[in-house]
Amino acid sequence: MRAAILQNNLMHFNPTFSCCLKPSFQLREMRLKDFDININRRIGAIAALSLVLLAKDSISTKLAYGFDFQLVAPDQTIEEAESGIIGHAQALLQVKELIESESWGQVQTAVRKSSPFLKQDIYTIIQQKPGNERPLLRKLYSNLFNNVTRLDYAARDRDASRIRECYENIVMVLNEVLSRL
Repeated sequence: MRAAILQNNLMHFNPTFSCCLKPSFQLREMRLKDFDININRRIGAIAALSLVLLAKDSISTKLAYGFDFQLVAPDQTIEEAESGIIGHAQALLQVKELIESESWGQVQTAVRKSSPFLKQDIYTIIQQKPGNERPLLRKLYSNLFNNVTRLDYAARDRDASRIRECYENIVMVLNEVLSRL
């Protein structure tokens, strides 16, 4: 019985096709140049999308406590800078306890939290000084924050001797800056 059913179905099956299908190997026929352009466009689109998605993390400095060393016109007055400079300097110097306990990650975090405020205070005060005093103060300012950056890198590398050396330089330069301000 089964053979009869199959035989009947075969008789109604028309072996000729009324349309032709496009070959599935069209990719081979694409020119190599067109293929490269499509791949490059995809890579470019993926890169642009990644940049947009990851940009929010790199823009936010609160998350990383990143350094902001650009010189901009401060939003604070000279009085605010003078009243806050001692507290911000002490906050930077309190890193010594973390250095002695050798908790390098916390050293980096503390340095990154306290140094931008001190930087802004010193910059505001330097801008209010007479022109003949500014070059020396700017040199000390640069030396101070270069040592802060070196301390951060040394903490990242867990280099205890460099950390202590940078900290001593910071203390020395900071005392000189504060005495001249």
